[in-house]
This record gives sequence, structure tokens and C-alpha cells, in this order.
Amino acid sequence: MTGVASPLLTGSGLHKSFGPVPALRGADIAVAAGEVVAVMGPSGSGKSTLLHCLAGILTPDGGEVTFDGRRVDRMGDRERSRLRRTEFGFVFQFGQLVPELPVRENIALPLLLAGRGRGAALAEAGKWLPRLGLEQSADRLPGEVSGGQAQRAAVARALIAGPRVVFADEPTGALDSVAADQVMEMLVTTAKTEGATVVLVTHEARVAAYADRQLTVRDGRAVLPAAMS
Repeated sequence: MTGVASPLLTGSGLHKSFGPVPALRGADIAVAAGEVVAVMGPSGSGKSTLLHCLAGILTPDGGEVTFDGRRVDRMGDRERSRLRRTEFGFVFQFGQLVPELPVRENIALPLLLAGRGRGAALAEAGKWLPRLGLEQSADRLPGEVSGGQAQRAAVARALIAGPRVVFADEPTGALDSVAADQVMEMLVTTAKTEGATVVLVTHEARVAAYADRQLTVRDGRAVLPAAMS
């Protein structure tokens, strides 16, 4: 396993198959609190499967996932759902904003799902709009804003509830280089300001360069230091 002092999140000897096809074959990872880690690898290497196992979206077939001393892989569905709702935030490749809700309400959604009053949740979301340059987009639907603006809204949604870990799966994969740089700058800067740890999956060296540390997955077998250019 990668040596990290007092890791917040670890995956040890992780195995995961989809039918007869193995995606992970003994992957190891350790992530410290406050760290931004980029997990790299080509398509099909198992990097997204690794992220989903760490986040409790998938249960590994073998191995252990530990978050803050708790075994995520042993949790039931309800406990894992609560963990994802209260301790984890997510940014996916296409944002996955709710198309029927304006940007402000999309950002507020984690607070609303947690039982926060509508007025208080929307007021909190409003504080995030200027931080990510979304003031003019607050009342627009996701289909009415650019891809970069939608991803910035997804970043705000991921961070608004104060998660301890943000999982970002190819968050710039659908963006041009200018928008990608804007989103990554905002994701990393805002996460560090909020004290959140970030686990980032990407196949782009340009995106991985925003991380504190880069790792690579090869054939789902292990997580190793990525080759530096």
C-alpha cells in the first residue's frame, strides 16, 4: 500500500469483477486528510471502479475499505447511503445536475435532502454562487448554462454540506481545456479552503497536475506512483 501517515481513507487488496471480467485485482490506496490525490490510468484500467468502491457506491468482492476507522465494505445499504449523504461529496463527468431544477436549487439539494429548511438551504446555496462565478446563472436550468458553469455548480453541490471527502470522477472529461482548468482550479482551491480531501479520477496529465500526489492503476492490480514527465 502507498505509504501515507495516518490515512483518512484506505483501500486494501481490493478485488471487484463484473461477471467474468475483473476490474480490480488487489488494488491498494491510502489517502491522508486534506490531501488531493489524482488516480490515473487508461480507460478500462479500473480507476473508476476503485473510486466507486472507496465511496461505498460499489461493494468490493474482496479486500477492505476503511474511512476514519470504519469499514465501509461491511456497512449495509442504509449506512453507506448515510455516509455518502453526510461525509462524502461527488462530482461526475457530466455533472448530473437535476435538469428540472435551476442552478441555485441544484446546489442546495444536499441540504434539502438532509432536512434543512428550503429558505435556509437556498440562502446557503446563494453564498456559493459568487465564489464560483455563478451569480448570473442562479435561476437558469442546467440546459441553459455552459458545460463549465454546470460543472462549477456540481462542485458547489459537492461541497455545500461540508463533506470530508470529495470524489471526482473525470470531472473535466466533457469540457474544453479552458473550462477544465477553471473547474479544476475552483475544485482544488475551494476544497482546500473547506478542509476537504479530494480523490480525483482522470486520464489527463494536465488535470492530474492539480493534485498533491498522483497515483496510477495498471490493469486493476495495484495503485503505484505515476511516472512523472
